[in-house]
Amino acid sequence: MPTGFLATSVTFVSTQEAFVLGTAPCSNAPCTSILRTLDRGASWVGLPAPVVPLGRSYSATGPAVWGIRFADPEHGFVFGNGLWETTDGGEHWSAVASPQGTILDLEVIDGQVLALTVPSGASAQAGTLLRRSLSGGAWTVVAQVTGPHTIATQGPVAAVLDGNNVIVTANGGISTTTQALPCTTPGVGTPAAVAVTSPDGLALLCAGGAAMGSVQKTVYVSSDLGAQWVKAGATPLGGDPIGISAANPDQLVVAAASGASELYYSANGGATWSTAYYAGDGGAGFNDLGFTTTSDGVVVHGPAFGNGTGNGMGQLLLSSAGGATWQVVSF
Repeated sequence: MPTGFLATSVTFVSTQEAFVLGTAPCSNAPCTSILRTLDRGASWVGLPAPVVPLGRSYSATGPAVWGIRFADPEHGFVFGNGLWETTDGGEHWSAVASPQGTILDLEVIDGQVLALTVPSGASAQAGTLLRRSLSGGAWTVVAQVTGPHTIATQGPVAAVLDGNNVIVTANGGISTTTQALPCTTPGVGTPAAVAVTSPDGLALLCAGGAAMGSVQKTVYVSSDLGAQWVKAGATPLGGDPIGISAANPDQLVVAAASGASELYYSANGGATWSTAYYAGDGGAGFNDLGFTTTSDGVVVHGPAFGNGTGNGMGQLLLSSAGGATWQVVSF
């Protein structure tokens, strides 16, 4: 296991087994590394990684990676400006056919790989949602996406923001529905992030009215995959919105960062909120906020990028309380 490892991206395949992409000091760049745990972070082992430097989407000008996802303990992907695949639990990686452009996010549901991409070097205004079979094959366009962010998943459902709409699929993108969103007024509240809360539920984070590190962040919820929305409540003002996730329809978590990094928690479906985690880190932010069960949560605090030094906090945080409390995991 590499000494001084800092995390960038994380993926769980069970309550106990996870893979983490990151970096550690090394003598020969790139220093990209992968760790695996079989006991929910109590112990770790190092694995080979694609020989590509860590980077950040929208700023990487050459080959770079920033995300890792596993469909099961054997079959996984590392993505960024390119795509690498393993079928033996990370022991070997191969570059495979990638959707054209930069992969912002990638998820695997219902035997399909979903990728959200933007043209290389482009802004975040226009993107494409694509799919291919987990077993391989060509990429197929699912939808064109305005203002692409990330792919939210839980169980068989995935959701992607598309401007003032949300695209929802329950079969890996083979078929989709598009629903209008309730917050569409620039400067007052526009869609910032979406989460899948149940087989029929979504939670939407709307943001607006930014001023000196404070942003109005309002949460709406839906019990019919976006056909109808109800205003639930508002989080504390601190921080720009990063994402929203859900252990279940009642327990929601919002990530935000500006001068600091915060995780806000609601135990009543978004009606009221408290600060579950706070770091006065200058706004290092978060990556891969998500839940593997109705109580087990995970997020990377201050995702690392670059070679060796990491340029970030690179901490892995776990929750066993549905997001109410978080603990730093030691590598």
